[in-house]
Amino acid sequence: MAGSKLWLSLLLAAAFPGPATALWPWPQYIQTSDWHYTISPHSFQFKYHVRSAAQSGCSVLDEAFQRYRDLLFGSESWQRPALTGEQHTLEKDSLVILVVTPGCDQLPSLESVENCLETFSQLVWRSPEGTFFINKTEIEDFPRFPHRGLLLDTSRHYLPLHSILDTLDAMAYNKFNVFHWHLVDDSSFPYESFAFPELTRKGSYNPATHIYTAQDVKEVIEYARLRGIRVLAEFDTPGHTLSWGRGVSGLLTPCYSGSQPSGTFGPVNPILNSTYEFMNTFFLEVSSVFPDFYLHLGGDEVDFTCWKSNPDVQAFMKKKGFGNDFKQLESFYIQTLLDIVSAYGKGYVVWQEVFDNEVKVRPDTIIQVWREEVPVSYLKELALITEAGFRALLSAPWYLNRISYGPDWEDFYRVDPLSFEGGPEQKALVIGGEACMWGEYVDSTNLVPRL
Repeated sequence: MAGSKLWLSLLLAAAFPGPATALWPWPQYIQTSDWHYTISPHSFQFKYHVRSAAQSGCSVLDEAFQRYRDLLFGSESWQRPALTGEQHTLEKDSLVILVVTPGCDQLPSLESVENCLETFSQLVWRSPEGTFFINKTEIEDFPRFPHRGLLLDTSRHYLPLHSILDTLDAMAYNKFNVFHWHLVDDSSFPYESFAFPELTRKGSYNPATHIYTAQDVKEVIEYARLRGIRVLAEFDTPGHTLSWGRGVSGLLTPCYSGSQPSGTFGPVNPILNSTYEFMNTFFLEVSSVFPDFYLHLGGDEVDFTCWKSNPDVQAFMKKKGFGNDFKQLESFYIQTLLDIVSAYGKGYVVWQEVFDNEVKVRPDTIIQVWREEVPVSYLKELALITEAGFRALLSAPWYLNRISYGPDWEDFYRVDPLSFEGGPEQKALVIGGEACMWGEYVDSTNLVPRL
């Protein structure tokens, strides 16, 4: 269930050939043959042994066994085939999984490795006559990277709960193990906060139909857990927060036109104590709702125009000795927020601007690279981040919402996250990659074909 590697050994034998093995993703090592074995849905069983006196069972596997039985054999009522005296068959009647590491009922973590049931299910095939077979196969497999993620944006377009759950199923089939949930943004605030209910009531598209309740969030987290998937929640500040301001008065910076307020608002106001009091309470809630060790705190694309226009912000800048360097003001805000989140025992992921702007962050911070060529190429960015000793996560070449004419998908598969100049210690700090599906032009009607 957990550890550095997985082995799946199916030493099976029969007297006639079957189709070639087609596994996805391709394992580290595989040896297969044409010899195969019949599987009877009527008698086949999944089993496991737990090698730990402290643990007697594993609900994750119990749930997975039923799920994969349905995937393999459907819900038909299978009967044992009648045999004549002249017929003989060699039948595989069980798959036994050895659980080596205690705690298989816990939430997945960055170090978790998913079980082998998906691989097994891909090995099973069915003849035209309806008989199930599995070839003699020996596999050694482990992932190159511990973080294999997919981002969904549920702010630009609200995605109904079933779309998210269906996506989690598809992720499990492809051995993705991190669901990066970009919950809120400028457009809408669908996350239902019990500490600040006005955020959803005034910031969502529709507080009755287009929100994620506490029960919805719990369902997503549990559905993901049972498939070996972590839920990494993102609440991006200080930019991308216009929807926040509708429900929390005074949170955003008033923009000025000359000497008068323009009536518009910019990023979170970084100069007020009330801002940090709000963030303290809000992230206390978020930390309790989302159990993963990491939260994603954003920090990208902060437009300084509004801050520059505001005389109170200008006075604060002068008092702090920031001069006209608004990156220092951004860093002041983000460092304060990171201290708040750290106090709740959470680690954090941030977009690359936080690193680029030299914000002081903890050594265990994960930096997510999303820019392709600005200010430098993403490979150069990976080199700079890992040279500084931080872990890196690559997304720049995998923005799935961008579609070009022709077979653009080929480029996605040519990317190697380790193709930058750097030593082995640097490359060991690249924890993986994440495909991003931003929602400006993606909703539940075209999400599946895009993915």
